[in-house]
Amino acid sequence: MKISIPLITTAALFLAGMSGHAMAEQQRLFVTVTGTDVQDRAMPLVLANQVLDQGAEVRVLLCGAGGHLALAGYEAERFAPRDITPVDLLNRLMANGATVEVCAIFLPNSGHSADELREGIGIASPPDVATWMMSPGTRLFSH
Repeated sequence: MKISIPLITTAALFLAGMSGHAMAEQQRLFVTVTGTDVQDRAMPLVLANQVLDQGAEVRVLLCGAGGHLALAGYEAERFAPRDITPVDLLNRLMANGATVEVCAIFLPNSGHSADELREGIGIASPPDVATWMMSPGTRLFSH
């Protein structure tokens, strides 16, 4: 059986396109939010929303001062120019499929309980988070 060069070239291009498509599907962003300032909390969430809008999977980990954003009773500061809060950005992320969690040590060290978390926010499992972070195609952003 004789295979032509154009057929091999076409097959190679098809497979390259398939692997490129698979790589695009695997794009993921892992964001940690720890800052105390409203800008330090908002900007990572602004970027996470942009990445989510571009089709990547997003997972957010709230730790330290950033963990307060996860509390149902927490009133977050508004920031310009959109006059929204970091909590508004978190809500948009969750509404569009992002996973949002507090770090495993936040609740035990903050005096808060799981009952105080906003609906849809979970508690991260360190082994699960580590596996997710180390997966191919995952980019890390921490602030």
